[in-house]
Amino acid sequence: MATGSSSPSGTRSPGEPTGDTGISTYKGQEQALRAGRLGTAGLLLSVLAATGPLMVVAGVMPTTYGVMGIVGQPLLFLILGVVLALFSLGYAEMSRHVHNAGAFYAYISRGLGGTAGAGAALVALVAYSALQAGLYGLLGFEVSGLLQTYFEVEVAWWIPALVAVAVVAVLAWMKIDLNARVLGVLLLIEVALVVIFDIAAVVDPAKEGLSLHAFNPDTLTGAGVATSLCFCIAAFTGFEQAPVYAEETSRPQVVVARVMFFAVGFVAVFFAFSSWALSVAAGPSGIVPAAQEQSAGLLFDLTESRLGNTFTDVLHVLFVTGMFAAILSFHNVVARYAFAMGREGLLPAAFGRTNTSTGAPGTGSLLQTVVSVVVVVGFAVSDDGKAGDPTAPVLHLFTWGGNIGALGVILLMATASVAVIVFFARRGAARAQAWRITASALAAVGLLVIAGYTVKDFDVLVGAGPGSTLSWALPGIILVAAVIGVAHGLILRAKNPAAHARIGLGNEAFQLEKASSSPEA
Repeated sequence: MATGSSSPSGTRSPGEPTGDTGISTYKGQEQALRAGRLGTAGLLLSVLAATGPLMVVAGVMPTTYGVMGIVGQPLLFLILGVVLALFSLGYAEMSRHVHNAGAFYAYISRGLGGTAGAGAALVALVAYSALQAGLYGLLGFEVSGLLQTYFEVEVAWWIPALVAVAVVAVLAWMKIDLNARVLGVLLLIEVALVVIFDIAAVVDPAKEGLSLHAFNPDTLTGAGVATSLCFCIAAFTGFEQAPVYAEETSRPQVVVARVMFFAVGFVAVFFAFSSWALSVAAGPSGIVPAAQEQSAGLLFDLTESRLGNTFTDVLHVLFVTGMFAAILSFHNVVARYAFAMGREGLLPAAFGRTNTSTGAPGTGSLLQTVVSVVVVVGFAVSDDGKAGDPTAPVLHLFTWGGNIGALGVILLMATASVAVIVFFARRGAARAQAWRITASALAAVGLLVIAGYTVKDFDVLVGAGPGSTLSWALPGIILVAAVIGVAHGLILRAKNPAAHARIGLGNEAFQLEKASSSPEA
């Protein structure tokens, strides 16, 4: 990986920075992400912010309890933690060999070839864009409700959503370490509040006491278990983003893998404990009916009776800021994928340039801002409900975007697991990496099973009726993205083999070009 050091001949290449800036560059400083901006803490906070801890506890968990009726949700989080830990063994090892802002597609390219990587690149762009856009709908609705409740001001949901788009656009142009500090503060506050609730639930349980019934394997029976897995795995989305920041991280060979394992472990244990705390607060026999009655209001209802109105009011506000942190995190990831794709010819070259003052991938960030505005405005135009009403466009924006994005990420993880196996096998390292290859194979099988159930039960996940065209049209968006991406890769291979060969190489391509053009070559 290039780090802004002198070229092999002792002179610097055109556009290469001087001094010890540590910039990782492919084609000069204007097309470089700034290295060394993130340490372990900054990267970890940026990654965990995307998981939206409070949003999961207040939204995903009650929905899973209420819709699926599965009491053993805490056990599901632990099971998924094991599956994703197996995935991380190979994925994190790849981060030691490949440093590229287009993490998923870079790894897939190195294992399965540039054409497969081109397909994965577009899937990643669509999936993370959908995840971010979906959150704007929920954030807008929540802010609209808060303004109505506390200030008696009626504001359509799309107004605060567009304000959020503007604020995210500004922050995304800033230095990534500043973004990490913003995300870190918001994340730590919401985690602290959830922990306070968890403790309050344990101290003041329902009449059934501190029951461990939710961890009983017998609770994982019935038709709703598979769909519950689909709901719960979406809560982990974000931990896999760590390698996206490898080029901006100090000591990426060490830091990226460390952050990934810590993130998976923390998310699995934190969500398992918090979902258990919900069941303790409502009682194992009462958690499902309570969730069906209260839905997303379950956490706030249980909190109010134990910690009072003021704490609950603060929790409502932090619910919004937690969503904002997740939105900003996803925006940063999409911008970096677009940057990597522009740098390697999968998008116009303009996307492969960075802001000269901050090092942020400005064009990619602008693209995601435009996409967000178009999506929010499109759903706003179709919204004929009154302000503060959870209208179909708002609910659709959140559920459609969230589930399309989650499906895309699950399929990318499964494909990346296969790519890990091929990558090491082709390099004659199969024996040395045997346990990581085995873990990747197990993860690939587990993830493909979950992806299969996600597609099968998509009508349930998005609240559509049986036989609805949405059950195949929405997941079909991911398939269409993959097909278009692969077609683009095939065209690139035919028309520009050199560019096709660079897919996934990132900054290493710059080193190869220097070596081939040096007098000694």
